[in-house]
Amino acid sequence: MARGKDTGLSETAKRAATRPPKRGGAGESLEAARRRAEVVFARLAAAMPEPKSELEYVNPFTLLVAVVLSAQATDAGVNKATRSLFAVADTPARMAALGEDKLAERIKTIGLYKTKAKNVIALSEALLRDHGGEVPRDREALEALPGVGRKTANVVLNTAFGMPCIAVDTHVFRVSNRIPLARGETPREVEDGLMKIVPERRLRHAHHWLVLHGRYVCKARNPACATCVIADLCAFEGKTA
Repeated sequence: MARGKDTGLSETAKRAATRPPKRGGAGESLEAARRRAEVVFARLAAAMPEPKSELEYVNPFTLLVAVVLSAQATDAGVNKATRSLFAVADTPARMAALGEDKLAERIKTIGLYKTKAKNVIALSEALLRDHGGEVPRDREALEALPGVGRKTANVVLNTAFGMPCIAVDTHVFRVSNRIPLARGETPREVEDGLMKIVPERRLRHAHHWLVLHGRYVCKARNPACATCVIADLCAFEGKTA
């Protein structure tokens, strides 16, 4: 965030944003949760002003493919496979022309590659048949594509089209429950909870802040609590020194 830029906060709100609010609990009010979320995201924004997806892509279609391929795989592993793939197949027409067998050969280093190859070819054909070769900017239409669920649809809508939504992957789910921001037993419960408390102006980057924080700081094992910018706001019982 650029220095001196108007954040839209009053001086009182700015001072309050530096103070740790009470930690969340089962009886916490919605307003208290929103105040805590305001501080959490202010700090994450200061630490990562312009968070970005670590998946490599060149257009909405290649982002969609990369996210489909990333299920139960690392971004690094997906990027390794897609660099050469997207050089020859960066549109639905080119991907469909490549065919399932040739696609599978190119992504065989990724887990579940045969099933993913089948889905990517099928979704490419569906885009050509039903959407003029364009990735739809609509969740329902995206979720109707082979291999695309709510999380993938939300990533595409948010990252490719800038829509205010939050995709809940394993990192977002873990971080949100640990702090806690929004507790939930399912990704959808966490997503719905986050959408109620994340400040509107933070929704554009909320997904990536939580993903990157979970990937590099609030890790599943041995979280780096000593270097965490929101450690004093976190109620996680398994904090490390």
